[in-house]
Amino acid sequence: MKFILIFGPGAVGKMTVGQELAKTTGLKLFHNHMTIDLVSNFFNYSTQEGKRLVGLFRQEIFEAVAKSDLYGIIFTYMWAFDAQEDWDYISSISTLFQSHGAEICYVELEADFDERHKRNSSPNRLENKPTKRNLELSDKMFLSTEAQWRLNSLPGEITHDKYIRINTTKTEPEEAAKMIKEAFGL
Repeated sequence: MKFILIFGPGAVGKMTVGQELAKTTGLKLFHNHMTIDLVSNFFNYSTQEGKRLVGLFRQEIFEAVAKSDLYGIIFTYMWAFDAQEDWDYISSISTLFQSHGAEICYVELEADFDERHKRNSSPNRLENKPTKRNLELSDKMFLSTEAQWRLNSLPGEITHDKYIRINTTKTEPEEAAKMIKEAFGL
């Protein structure tokens, strides 16, 4: 089994690259907004109850997939490198999959701020992430998150042996997926 974690800042292309990777590998895509958008029908993700429910759904899905005979899963996540709870969360998910024999692969995406800001309202993003459709609120959240957290790693900060970093400013999603597929032998 493969557990592919695609992480990076907002609108860097995590879901879009994940979609392309899923098309060519047979891996299942679990982008982070699948649970956020489900729960947002009842509770805002910024609330304690919203975060609790998102966490529960994700954990149940991870446990079921880790025990399954699926080839693997791609999970997208916005990792705040200056938040210890995010480091702990990534460690917890990775440990779960490792305990079931999965190969863990980390993919970090980065792109220029202006490009990501433009992508924040792209058609694919709006189609697949209902909570992003309020463009004014989405833009405010994008800018707030950028100001609050460090969303890309520092050189040498990620020491995992199966790790690749891709700049998606000018790299098309299909090409990024091909790079990932080749790097990890998928």
